[in-house]
Amino acid sequence: MDRHLDAHCEAILQEYRDALPQCKAVAKEVYNTLKSTFEQAGLLVAAIEYRVKTENSLAGKLELKGGKYKSLADITDIIGLRVITFYTDDVDKVASAVERLFVVDWDNSVDKRKIHEIDSFGYLSLHYICSKEGFPYRFEIQMRTVLQHAWANMNHDTGYKSGVEVPKVYLRNLSRLAGMLELVDEQFSLIRSELTDYRRRVRALVASGNLDDAPLDGDTFRSFLELKPFDVLNRRIASVNQAEIQDVPLMPYLAVFKMLECHTLGDVSKMIKDYGEGAYQIACYQIGLTDLDIISSSLAPQDVCIAAILKRGGGRAGIRSMFDLLNGPSESNEMMAEFLTRQAQDLPFMNQK
Repeated sequence: MDRHLDAHCEAILQEYRDALPQCKAVAKEVYNTLKSTFEQAGLLVAAIEYRVKTENSLAGKLELKGGKYKSLADITDIIGLRVITFYTDDVDKVASAVERLFVVDWDNSVDKRKIHEIDSFGYLSLHYICSKEGFPYRFEIQMRTVLQHAWANMNHDTGYKSGVEVPKVYLRNLSRLAGMLELVDEQFSLIRSELTDYRRRVRALVASGNLDDAPLDGDTFRSFLELKPFDVLNRRIASVNQAEIQDVPLMPYLAVFKMLECHTLGDVSKMIKDYGEGAYQIACYQIGLTDLDIISSSLAPQDVCIAAILKRGGGRAGIRSMFDLLNGPSESNEMMAEFLTRQAQDLPFMNQK
């Protein structure tokens, strides 16, 4: 495309050409710095994007308003980065990181989240104009949520805000949709905050030993496992063969304890107490006549559940259901259930009232 640039603008364009390799290197460097910083902080973001303005785009900008720029250093978006977060409150966390990493030009930065127009949702980005030591040009970092990003892209695609008059019925529908998306954005952050508070309360309950007040779910069971509730039984079983204990994930047993109608961590703790001896007897039968010198940490919860199923009259079908939950349905689960049911019939715990 032919551009009509005066000598001043052509000089800026030439400065851009000379600086382009350095700009590309700095853009990549800033991207890597942001990425590593977020990873180290445990801050999960949806995406980090970066770009260097193309010569054609810069020429178009200079053609329109080149007179306002003395040099390339006056143009703040030669390098542009965008950080897209999942939650609205993470935008502030990203901003805090950016403020620590780079020098922010507050006079030229803008927080568009303070705009209160009814159709402003997709434009609520936080824009920082930044600089870094040893690099003469400023760069822009935009921060916004996934939903804000999607909305902005949809508006751009439909031509909204393009200067073409849009019928009021479409503007009304767009505004309604923007309001809905803004509410969704807020609710996602609110739900995450409430879940964080719930997990904090759960950890406090478990730490205090109030297991009967802790409902059995993924968060409470995970906290419960941190107390190593099966360690005593596993060590007792391991002592039969002087075996080592290999740690494996025990979260799959959450589904089994739920199947056995445990509703609180207190119910699980009571099962360990009530059926621990039966579990030990089953384990002794399983490994007592072998030279097995390594056992899995899952042996204790597995045999506690088996002892509970058998003592409650669940029989082979109950054990089969347990193995189906843990391993997925298969014929080998049926064979194992039949074997354990048959062998456990003569164990002392089965004959105790």
